[in-house]
Amino acid sequence: MSSTSLEAFYTKFGAGAGGANLADLSRQVGHFNVFNIADLAPYTGGERPMLFDKRLYYKISLCSGPSRVEYGDQVLDIAQQAVFLATPRVPYRWVPLTPTPSGYFCIFNQEFLLGPRGGGAVEELPIFQPGAYPLWEVSAAQAQAVQGLFEKMSQEITSDYAYKYDLLRSYLWELIHLVQKLQPAPSAPPAGSAAERLATQFGELLERQFPLPGPGQALRLRTPTDFADQLAVHVNYLNRALKEATGHTTSALLAGRLTQEAKILLRQTTWSITQIAEGLGFTDTAHFCTFFKRQTQHTPGAFRS
Repeated sequence: MSSTSLEAFYTKFGAGAGGANLADLSRQVGHFNVFNIADLAPYTGGERPMLFDKRLYYKISLCSGPSRVEYGDQVLDIAQQAVFLATPRVPYRWVPLTPTPSGYFCIFNQEFLLGPRGGGAVEELPIFQPGAYPLWEVSAAQAQAVQGLFEKMSQEITSDYAYKYDLLRSYLWELIHLVQKLQPAPSAPPAGSAAERLATQFGELLERQFPLPGPGQALRLRTPTDFADQLAVHVNYLNRALKEATGHTTSALLAGRLTQEAKILLRQTTWSITQIAEGLGFTDTAHFCTFFKRQTQHTPGAFRS
């Protein structure tokens, strides 16, 4: 599966897209830019579909008007307005269903968000953790609050203020906190049992392997024993903990995630079935085909067509 770098992004939209002065930005730590969706039509012709792939940067969008987000193997519909978050881990594309879509988005990388001091990681934030839900439909008042921050960013990024990127970083953090507040609060603090902690570690370890970079590169961790060794626990203990925390065995969780990734690769890439089988760690194509049919009731070829 392909990946869109920042360089490829500006090749598509033009160096003049967004408010940032790229020469000025090159002297900063990390990358940040903000865009008005309506302003991008001159760079795209207004009708070119967005490619389904992963991006090598983070993105926060306010989408207004009917549209659809294809995210991994999910299809998410937007009726009026919604906030959408994308990470480098998951392939996606946004498909407007109106000729005049509107809204804003910003792109940034970890280096910019964390600033010169560094420390921590973007994926420690709840909204960017593996498995976090990527889209929230918002009310008119909530959309106005989010839009207000994007407008501040758009105004500040073109200013000549010497410390504008520090201020933009503050606006970005404010936006992240605003979006995190859109998530429903848990009714009670999580129990935090040993099984739940191990299940979380297992899930994070599993998700870090996807999406696959390209044909010829296979999963490093493939079996329950591989994960148990990486987590420094006995394979039987890992299985019991996952069963307690999730209701599923290690093998069932691995099979479900492999099936999900296989569906994405079959539908969204031109990889051959043999390349997909090898990438997902199957010893031969026939074994992969048997596995996929057992999981989905379809052969890989039938599912692709």
